[in-house]
Amino acid sequence: MNATQAGVLTVAIVFAAGSALAEGGEARGERLFNQQCKACHTLDKGGHNLVGPNLHGLFGRRAGSAEYQYSDAMKKSGIVWDEATLADYLKDPKAKVPNTKMTYIGLRQEQQQQDMIAFLKKATR
Repeated sequence: MNATQAGVLTVAIVFAAGSALAEGGEARGERLFNQQCKACHTLDKGGHNLVGPNLHGLFGRRAGSAEYQYSDAMKKSGIVWDEATLADYLKDPKAKVPNTKMTYIGLRQEQQQQDMIAFLKKATR
């Protein structure tokens, strides 16, 4: 193998590893969602609300704006959901939006937050 072939192989391996990590994050996020969120939230376009609102179209949406009976705190929060605001909310919902109706304790580990966000970005499109 010459130097050019070795370089191409190295780039291919690094790219494949990065893709595998991203997929791993989505898969871990899906497991977390199924274990901790699915009882209260649906993801499908046009899906119904459960105890919590349907999350389809979450990213870029103003908090409290979907068809659902949100708390006044959520409606008045001024949040527009993106990766950063969702990470803060997932970490500690009551700290991010005091008096929210959501009783979820939160995802304290940053990796779990990132995995959940990776899954939700794909699943809520």
